[in-house]
Amino acid sequence: MARIIIIYGLIGGLIIIAGIIATIVIGGDRPHGSVWLGYLIMLLGMAAVFMGVKQHRDQAGGGVIRFFPALGVGLAISLIASLAYVLIWEAYLAATNYEFMAQYASATLEARRAEGLSGEAYRQLETQMNQMIVQYRSPWFRMPLTFAEIFPVGLLVSIVSAALLRNSRFLPARTPA
Repeated sequence: MARIIIIYGLIGGLIIIAGIIATIVIGGDRPHGSVWLGYLIMLLGMAAVFMGVKQHRDQAGGGVIRFFPALGVGLAISLIASLAYVLIWEAYLAATNYEFMAQYASATLEARRAEGLSGEAYRQLETQMNQMIVQYRSPWFRMPLTFAEIFPVGLLVSIVSAALLRNSRFLPARTPA
């Protein structure tokens, strides 16, 4: 079981971080791109949770698993994927001299100014963005924030996977021919 958890957790984490970094690189001066695209990439990567729970059900359980054991496997895979996401994101930040938040703040301010935000409302947003830049420098702030970005997606996928895969007739285990 531990092997399945680690393998599928790392696969999920690598898919997610590769997709997110690709959108940042492709986005160029708009480093935050689409929030929906980001969560779609996370959902795609967390499909590894479903595959891992199914493999565990089919191999260890002979095609049968109860909800809570399936949920436990799914959450463990989500935890590994989320930790991999956080660690690889930290490596990416280090490789780019921690420029992400300054670029994000700048792009956000520019976009809001283009939408017509001005005066006191703009100054408040600017103050918030500057505070975020300062806070984001601390790994004690940044790492839990990054983890909280991804783990809820894994939690949701784990619950859905456990609910679906507890039914042995849903994608039944293949019997050797």
